[in-house]
Amino acid sequence: MINNFPKLDIYEKPKAKSKLSSQMLYGEKFKIIYKKKNWLKIKTNYDNYIGYIKEKNFPIKPPPTLKVYSLKSEIFKRINGKFKKTNKFLYFASRISKLDENKKFLEFEKNKWIKKKDLKKVNHIDRNYSRIFKSFLNSKYLWGGKTAEGIDCSSLIQIYFYYNKIFFPRDTKDQIKFCNKKIKKKFSKGDIIFWKGHVGICLSQSKFIHAYGPRKKVLIMPTNFAIKIIKKTAKLNVKKISNMKNY
Repeated sequence: MINNFPKLDIYEKPKAKSKLSSQMLYGEKFKIIYKKKNWLKIKTNYDNYIGYIKEKNFPIKPPPTLKVYSLKSEIFKRINGKFKKTNKFLYFASRISKLDENKKFLEFEKNKWIKKKDLKKVNHIDRNYSRIFKSFLNSKYLWGGKTAEGIDCSSLIQIYFYYNKIFFPRDTKDQIKFCNKKIKKKFSKGDIIFWKGHVGICLSQSKFIHAYGPRKKVLIMPTNFAIKIIKKTAKLNVKKISNMKNY
């Protein structure tokens, strides 16, 4: 199956008041494990993430050929030959296929259009992780979130890998197990710093970016300050340090 919603919430349990655990982006593939009343237990193809979604209609779609490169791309409707903004978006790393196009817009569903300048070919690679992470600056912190409307710490790291079609686990606990430990103790650009339940990345030796729950947004802090404040407020010590160049 392919998700055809801009963002689709995945829950911990098949209950109305269950906690959000993750999200699927438009064009993300998944398998249905079983159905329970109006809930589906699913497993995502990219990272084998298991959770529950509300039952919806998922029509068969052709394989995606393009993906969203901007942080979020406005969805337009064509009315009397003019393109009108809706209040909906496709988000960074979403995958789409083309139905139609003109000079500036591309149709990905019936009368749903986005700007062509926001797109790259589905096999496009961007190794500039600093640019990608910094594009999320000031995005709201949301536990389980994966978009500019709300994102958590582990998803901020994972979204880079998802865009580049490289496997990387969804949750911090699994990322810690997956990542190789850095041998050198001195911080450097690309270092992924893990705590129990938290993760962020060094943009340089002295600058650290993370989706930080207590500040409710994605922000940049001095690296040593981030380590000190997390130790002081959450009583957590650094658990592992890895580096982006290993993946």
